[in-house]
Amino acid sequence: MLKGQSCTVRHLVTADLNTFIALVNDLPSRGDYFSTHFKSPETMRREFMQNSFVTEDSELFVIEDAAHHIIGVITHFKSRTPTTREIGYRLFDEKLVGRGYVTEACRLVIDYLFNVYQYHRLELLTAPENVASVRIAQKCGFQAEGTLRQSFFINGRYQDVTVFSLLRPEWETRRL
Repeated sequence: MLKGQSCTVRHLVTADLNTFIALVNDLPSRGDYFSTHFKSPETMRREFMQNSFVTEDSELFVIEDAAHHIIGVITHFKSRTPTTREIGYRLFDEKLVGRGYVTEACRLVIDYLFNVYQYHRLELLTAPENVASVRIAQKCGFQAEGTLRQSFFINGRYQDVTVFSLLRPEWETRRL
């Protein structure tokens, strides 16, 4: 469990599963930047029972507020090279945007990944017009590298994404 001032980042437990499935599969809460593809509750339960959404390729955490409500999800997963991980996140309630939960959760996961593993590079991919997500990347020290043109197909259209990266030496400098 990773504890911050306003949130906790932790693994999903069995008692969370029904709430988690409902939150993840709430299509209207996904907005413009998340696919409307979803999995059946039975498929998600089966995957959870097999590996608790933790494998060598990916690790899923829930973001919990001070009142112990699940308010979002953050994950890291295999990227293009063995020394790189990509981080993804989603806040479930639009009313919570701007309160710093995802920024804090992202910082907690960044520290976890660099302190526990030998990764050299972390990446975030976000739509250029997703101002909130771009701001999270910047606050966490990520640098914009470029745009992958029309690389995601979301909600019936191709969308550009900006690649942001944070290198281990940059993270070490920021921690001093």
